[in-house]
Amino acid sequence: MAKIAVLERKCTGCGLCQSNCPFGAIEMVGGKPELNAACKVCGICVKNCPEKAILKLETKTSEIDKSKWNDILVFTEVSGNRLHPVGLELIGKAHELADPVGFKVKAVLVGNGVACYAEELRHYGVSEIAVYDDPSLSFFRADAYASCVEDYIRFCRPSVVLVGATSLGRSLAPRLSTRFHTGLTADCTRLELRENSDLVQIRPAFGGNIMAQIVTTHTRPQFATVRYKVMNPAVRRDTPYGTILSRNLPRDVALSPVKCIRVTPVPQKRNISDAEILVVGGRGLQKESDLDMIRELAALLGGDWATTRPLVEKGWTTNDRQIGLSGRTVRPKLILTCGVSGAIQFTSCMNASDHIIAINTDRNAPIFDVAHIAIVDDLYKVIPELISKLKEVQA
Repeated sequence: MAKIAVLERKCTGCGLCQSNCPFGAIEMVGGKPELNAACKVCGICVKNCPEKAILKLETKTSEIDKSKWNDILVFTEVSGNRLHPVGLELIGKAHELADPVGFKVKAVLVGNGVACYAEELRHYGVSEIAVYDDPSLSFFRADAYASCVEDYIRFCRPSVVLVGATSLGRSLAPRLSTRFHTGLTADCTRLELRENSDLVQIRPAFGGNIMAQIVTTHTRPQFATVRYKVMNPAVRRDTPYGTILSRNLPRDVALSPVKCIRVTPVPQKRNISDAEILVVGGRGLQKESDLDMIRELAALLGGDWATTRPLVEKGWTTNDRQIGLSGRTVRPKLILTCGVSGAIQFTSCMNASDHIIAINTDRNAPIFDVAHIAIVDDLYKVIPELISKLKEVQA
């Protein structure tokens, strides 16, 4: 890890570092430069300082003994009085990664009244389930939950920790990785484990233009978050397996300053990630009212409807209807895209669907690279015809 340091005894306050910084990360305070959070440690200020008063300090991370960190740990979230499905998907992926290298799959449960879910997890081939069950954990407190999971990580020393990219998981995972001074890759779409236990974490980067492969080579554990509906869920086994460990709460939990004042239930909304049939409208739609035929077709098929990001940006619908990196990941049995070009930001979040049908006038549209059935035609001709035929069949 590198950082920028300013030698005040050499600095003349000329301001060249501030004027040359491309990120606006330097402010002149009292005639001396101070760096803010926008600093990318690019080193341009170092090169442009005539007095050599700015230094780039490199700190090398010491190598760790990877053999002392083994197995894969899955944080299994309990939400709405049930195990969140993303936890079972991560357990399924953990088995795929663990079996070739001889690792075990473990799980950790945190909350109030969660001990009953540990018995269910035994049916998914988890060798050890750690349970932190206490009334003080009845609502999510990031510091308290992080202390519990940290306690078990220090006890079992896993090589990899997988967390669902839910609202809770996205708050928990960064706190954990910071406590262990190690790396975290968010919203992974693929995971691979090398023979030396390095986890290859694959996710779209630079606006979805490339698929980055990220590896944490010098520190352990390796943290990754994965969205719901990206991985295949673990198969439930008839015979239970593994042991359940009831863990005492770490002292930090009692010291947490966070208190619950009141709880306001949020009305449940339909989640497009749970839909088995989806009809998706894209940039090819000419006006907002054209979404009506998307909704009608979805209703006739017994499914739900969604859109791509451009329609959300136009204000035609809300983010909870969006498929993509900044929206939802879906994996329906059938998805029908209408006027969707197929940018990687979209396709990476739906290409695992069982059946993909695409309608687009451009035969070179990227969506056809992932579609099972390609319809090169005008959606304003195809969709009304489909609606008409479905109404005839259902009449």
